[in-house]
Amino acid sequence: MPVTIKDVAREAGVSPSTVSRVLSNHPRISAATARKVREIMQEMGYHPNLMAKSLVSRTTRSLCVVLPKPAEELFLNLFFMELIRGIVAQAAHDGYDVLISPGASATEEIEAVARLVNGRRVDGVILLYSRRDDPVVEFLRERDFPFVLVGRSPQYPDVRSVDTDNVRAAYDAANHLIALGHTRIGFVGGPPELVVSADRLEGYRRALAEAGLPVRGEWIVEGEFLQDSGVRAMSLLMRLDERPSALLVVDDFVALGVLRGLPELNLRVPQDLSLVSFNNLALAELANPPISSVDIGIYELGRAASGSLIAAVQPAADEQAPKRQIVPHRLIVRQSSGRAD
Repeated sequence: MPVTIKDVAREAGVSPSTVSRVLSNHPRISAATARKVREIMQEMGYHPNLMAKSLVSRTTRSLCVVLPKPAEELFLNLFFMELIRGIVAQAAHDGYDVLISPGASATEEIEAVARLVNGRRVDGVILLYSRRDDPVVEFLRERDFPFVLVGRSPQYPDVRSVDTDNVRAAYDAANHLIALGHTRIGFVGGPPELVVSADRLEGYRRALAEAGLPVRGEWIVEGEFLQDSGVRAMSLLMRLDERPSALLVVDDFVALGVLRGLPELNLRVPQDLSLVSFNNLALAELANPPISSVDIGIYELGRAASGSLIAAVQPAADEQAPKRQIVPHRLIVRQSSGRAD
């Protein structure tokens, strides 16, 4: 016969209600009691009936991560892999499962989220990045369904979110290039509808304006978070009559494309072009030359997003807790950024 809560309670010398509270991570159960009960559960081979528990508590102990584009394209960029790794680690620590919901368009995202929300198949939703006028944010807000945004919402600054101060991060990165003596600094950005792209462009503009340097439209190239966008940017920027001597690139993966596009133009980094990027993925250090990059704490962003959402869906959620968290950033200087000639 399967082991029951009563069997565990009898062996642990506690009441069945105490065992139930341990299973639900009740804050009034001491760490020592919880540890003892869990050890006995393991020894006896007890496994809670999660389906029955969810029917009683009206919770699923599951979170949904909404992918903003087809998974095969998304996972080409290691940023999202590291972000999801942090999300899953914190969720597992707190006893939650994570569902992945793909979508190739905003319409498909809405349909996928609607199925999960209306069917009460998850307790909350994590959106991996923010867009202007995001219909998924609108949908979740209208239904008062718990969600957390990795990024920020310009329309709704009160939504629960975890973010880097991307304006400041780009400002700091641009000032690093300015301090090296560069006066012709270009920007390779991401999709303009994404808030992170707009914020990093704003930080770049601010730094140049404060230094009295020109912000020239032909030195700003927008694209996707893919290597091909970096290659394309090089074909546009490096053939200008007056080209930048340094570039601020929105993402390490795009910066790899920049490096790929330079040999055919007979240009070298940092001798002919200095380069600073964002996210500090492992491949930034392994590139040739290693890329100076802003470390935004991707794994920490993921863990913070999970933790924030789990706190929000708990029965005793603290409504006064801050809804917006900022993960600190730091610039890692490597060989790709050198002094201007």
